[in-house]
Amino acid sequence: MRALMMPHRIVMLAVAAGLVAWIVLTGNWSWLPKYAPMIGQGVWRTIWLLVLSVMIGFSLALPLGLAQASGPWYLARPARAFCTVIRGTPLLLQIWLLYYGLGSLFPGIPWIRESELWPILRQAWPYALLALSLSYAGYEGEVMRGAFASVPRGQIEAARAMGMPRRKIFARISLPLAFHSVLPTLGGETVLQLKATPLVATITVIEIYAVASRVRQDTLITYEPLFLVAAIYLMLAGLIVLGFRWLESRQPRRAA
Repeated sequence: MRALMMPHRIVMLAVAAGLVAWIVLTGNWSWLPKYAPMIGQGVWRTIWLLVLSVMIGFSLALPLGLAQASGPWYLARPARAFCTVIRGTPLLLQIWLLYYGLGSLFPGIPWIRESELWPILRQAWPYALLALSLSYAGYEGEVMRGAFASVPRGQIEAARAMGMPRRKIFARISLPLAFHSVLPTLGGETVLQLKATPLVATITVIEIYAVASRVRQDTLITYEPLFLVAAIYLMLAGLIVLGFRWLESRQPRRAA
């Protein structure tokens, strides 16, 4: 609270509040009641795409990081190659390759078209979720590589000397220490993941940005929908930051 009371920040907050008030009072919001249900659905789709892609991506990042940090070469090299490809190519290109590439192959495979999964695979959101998850896994896999590599070797050697099995060493020493060190980075990467979700609108997934584009096309009103979308993303990003700061506060402090 003391940081917010600094003069320059008070001025910035006052300017921001004035700008928001001006937009609300002078903007054309006649379209809002009609598109409110669609906006709600778009926000919900954005949230679950973000949550699922982060959960799936992080579950993939753990073995990717561990393989690079301490795995044998036949696991480390493919993991390193995967992270390099994901981090070296645009996410938009990855989304298009999965949707227009992999998605175009499935209709020509009879057993897929006749399976119970076809009503799901014919939609766009599974490819969007897969692309977002793989992207998060590629970036966080590199982050976790550094985290696992920074775990003090003395603690691991001491656990081995006590006869602790590898799985218990990983669960009780390597993973907690690595997670503790990368938690601030994960918060920033999750915010970046949120800001990457509008790219799925290019393959007809109706999330919040796609709703704003729909409003602009139907009503020719440009700025108000974009301002509303910006405010929604800002609130979601703020909640993510607060959530990760709460997790950081719950982590026990470790001696240097």
